[in-house]
Amino acid sequence: MKTQRLVMAGLATLIAPALAAAHPHIFAEARLEIVSDDKGEIGELRNVWRFDELFSASVVLDFDKNSNATLDPEELKEVGQTVLESLSEYNYYTTILDNGKSVKVNKPEAINVDYKDNQLLMIFAVKPAQPMPLKGKLSFGVYDPTMYTAMDFPTDDDLTVVGEKIEACKHQVVRPDPDEVLAENKDTLTDAFWNDPTGTDMSKLFATRLEVTC
Repeated sequence: MKTQRLVMAGLATLIAPALAAAHPHIFAEARLEIVSDDKGEIGELRNVWRFDELFSASVVLDFDKNSNATLDPEELKEVGQTVLESLSEYNYYTTILDNGKSVKVNKPEAINVDYKDNQLLMIFAVKPAQPMPLKGKLSFGVYDPTMYTAMDFPTDDDLTVVGEKIEACKHQVVRPDPDEVLAENKDTLTDAFWNDPTGTDMSKLFATRLEVTC
């Protein structure tokens, strides 16, 4: 049961409905920092995810082996390892476009988990699987392609850049309007997308993102 709940911390994709009827069952506030390195490339993407209290309580229920109503260090480590393995096939919910081309990320070294104020926190960094020079138009976001989990950036400041070289580029937060996305892409959103959004890679059109132009 706990593995099913934690297909990315509870992303039960096997029971996720089709997009036409989809709605999130898990809610998380996210922060994403895009970091440049000294070579003028994307070094890493730093993530902080804070989950809603209801989902967090369900994780405590599953992983609290000593029944003390909280998560001890070893239990938190087990949660992090479970999510680390579960999210690999979903690219750790990371959406990256390098001048229009999708970029995968490498598996992070670890997902660090904490439990504070009745909420589960996950902190980790991912690196692009290929070099990403600061050139042209780059796009970054965090999004659940199954739409089972709502990843929300409370403010535009929660999507930001770090590093002298990337700070010199133009960057802006884009929050797509779902109705406009549907209208603009009605010819390309096929039946396959509506029936299985995870299999078409088109659901990223709905994701909040940070666009960087250098």
